[in-house]
Amino acid sequence: MEFDAVIQGRRSIRGYLKKPVPKALIREVLELAMRAPTSLNTQPWNFFVVSGEVLDRIRKGNVERNLAGVPHSREFRLGPGYEGVHRERQIGVAKQLFAAMGIERDNKAKRDDWVLRGFRQFDAPVSIVVTYDRSVHGGDIAPFDCGGVVNCLVNAAWSRGLGCVINSQGIMQSPVVRAEAGIPDDQVIQTCVAMGWPDETFPANAVVSQRKSVDEAAVFVGFDD
Repeated sequence: MEFDAVIQGRRSIRGYLKKPVPKALIREVLELAMRAPTSLNTQPWNFFVVSGEVLDRIRKGNVERNLAGVPHSREFRLGPGYEGVHRERQIGVAKQLFAAMGIERDNKAKRDDWVLRGFRQFDAPVSIVVTYDRSVHGGDIAPFDCGGVVNCLVNAAWSRGLGCVINSQGIMQSPVVRAEAGIPDDQVIQTCVAMGWPDETFPANAVVSQRKSVDEAAVFVGFDD
């Protein structure tokens, strides 16, 4: 696929076919993703690629602990809740997704089921847990670099026919993720990426999130025109 087609066509995928993803293909995607620019070539990222029974145990533990009211243990700073235009955009994409899935505002059962799907990493056949070296923890550069490599990862996957969704709900209970995926203490868990073959019959997969314009986002300084 051409670069523009990948960027313009990629969508967040929340429904997957029950079809395994070859390990060799995931390696190919990672090799492309790891060409992402990084501060001083530090490349702080690492990937724990999880599937099969191990991923099922992570799903189970994450769901059970969250339903039991165990406080989340995500290892990145969440910050305050969104307000203003950021909150409006958050609500906007939620409305798009709920409309596609036929989830009415007052249908608590369907809304709860949607939350549980997030806890289960949307039942994707593969989860890529993205970590970075604890030796560089404490600043913003390593998480920034991880964001860059994740962007490249989801686009590289799309170019190979795979869908992804970046999903921190899937790592809310980090002790479960660490224990099952064998993540050592010298790694900080940044996020996870659910990956698999898109189910084209799943309504939410057709949702294209609305983006603000260049005029809203960019200020051009020093140009003659």
